[in-house]
Amino acid sequence: MTLPATMACVGGGVIGSAWAARFVLNGVDVTIADPSPDAERIAHEVLANAVRAWDLLGLPTDTSVRGDLSVTDSIAAAVADADHVQESVPERLTLKQKVLAEIEASARPDAVIASSTSGFRPSVLQADLLHPERLVVGHPFNPVYLLPLVEVVGGRATDADVVERARAHYRAAGMKPLHVRVEIDAFIADRLLEAVWREGLWLVADGVATTSEIDDAIRYGFGLRWAQMGMFETYRVAGGEAGMRHFIAQFGEALSWPWTKLTDVPELTDELIDTIAEQSDAQSGRHSIRELEQIRDANLAAILLALEHNRWGAGQTLADQRAAVAGPHGLPTPR
Repeated sequence: MTLPATMACVGGGVIGSAWAARFVLNGVDVTIADPSPDAERIAHEVLANAVRAWDLLGLPTDTSVRGDLSVTDSIAAAVADADHVQESVPERLTLKQKVLAEIEASARPDAVIASSTSGFRPSVLQADLLHPERLVVGHPFNPVYLLPLVEVVGGRATDADVVERARAHYRAAGMKPLHVRVEIDAFIADRLLEAVWREGLWLVADGVATTSEIDDAIRYGFGLRWAQMGMFETYRVAGGEAGMRHFIAQFGEALSWPWTKLTDVPELTDELIDTIAEQSDAQSGRHSIRELEQIRDANLAAILLALEHNRWGAGQTLADQRAAVAGPHGLPTPR
């Protein structure tokens, strides 16, 4: 596993700054390119959140192990010497294509160029590039400095070596690169998330549940199961000793019952948007965004540590990362 020596993050919002934080804490020098006058403040606030979270995990965060973090408003300056360029600008196709063309014009010929897009197929993003073989999708999950999953997707023109180098960079930074072998809109994880999101919108629109009640159904119930075992393995266990075949025989018929509206989507009227926003404010408005981020990070760190203790799921990824940064004598796991 090999970390890039230098990295450029083009776009310094929630995702771009969190990418930068993960790699800086892995000792990589990172330059963020973003024209916003708030970019530097946001980058250092997100890095501070990452340091706090990694301290909870017992991973090294002192300045002696960190890479340098810098911010510029110039894409060309940021990417010129980067081994890995991670684009994380807003999810607008024309904007992403324009920015990727700018990156391509100034990046080194051997640099990995990756997009954090949550849904655009890489072949679409490659359409206007002179060297489309250099582009791969590396779709992360927020907060990037804590959650290990990154979906890696190549387009029709992507060089297989670029896919493998991107996966190696992510793996060396303590991540779980999931190679999405079939190019498809929204990849794997977001297609699953969209299904739950659409059903949640209908439950609010039909007056069945509030945003708080829906979140409680997830975080007190199946969300805890999914965090450590996913969906299919959870259902296999639910089938008892006879396993998945018995589970499907017992519950498969329910798939034809009118339990879902996944083939339909409620119209996002002003009234529905207002309802969702007001319920969300009532649910979480007492906390600032930074406070919510810190609460989220503390909860995720605790879950990751519990999973690490059992060497299970995302906890195994953390155990591998701890071993990689510890050297021969190891780092103690916090208790």
